[in-house]
Amino acid sequence: MDEISQVRASDADRDRVADILREALAEGRLNAEEHAERVDATYAAKTVGELEPLIRDLPTARGQAPRPERRAPHSPAGAAGRNLVAIFSGATRRGRWRVGGRTNAFACFGGVDIDLTEALFEQRETVINATAIFGGIDVVVPENVTLRGAGTGILGGFDVASQEAPDPDAPVVVVRGVAIFGGVDAKAKRGKRIRNLRERRD
Repeated sequence: MDEISQVRASDADRDRVADILREALAEGRLNAEEHAERVDATYAAKTVGELEPLIRDLPTARGQAPRPERRAPHSPAGAAGRNLVAIFSGATRRGRWRVGGRTNAFACFGGVDIDLTEALFEQRETVINATAIFGGIDVVVPENVTLRGAGTGILGGFDVASQEAPDPDAPVVVVRGVAIFGGVDAKAKRGKRIRNLRERRD
């Protein structure tokens, strides 16, 4: 085993593998059960060497095994991803919490609830990667932020109630992913607003 394989995996490393698995699912290279098993193993992986076998038989952007990401010295603290996984269970994130550049949500025979109405946005744009298989993912945002979506429903629903905030300084939330025999729903919660946009963004 080479030295890189023994390097501890970062959230960004797991994110890249999860992205490859999601594409493989959408292209029909993996079935729903295989995808669920591999995603579960991805988020449980401790080293880069544990991630490589999960995509060894799949095409990647460069045709190479994942390599640990080196963060630039001045990368924002919120750039790292956050993972919410619900397999035959539920996962919830709400209240006053810091939202980074990426959040990964995976629901298989379970449900994930993401409430951003009281969150602190560490970056102007945050991406939520949502994968629902026989499960559901619900995302709620304040009514004065921009909400965009790009996803696919396969015998399921992927519904994002897109909206553009009038304030150019408002955070942008992008929900993307896939729903198979499940549902992804994202919308604004009326009456919930970010009052001081610049104070709520670091």
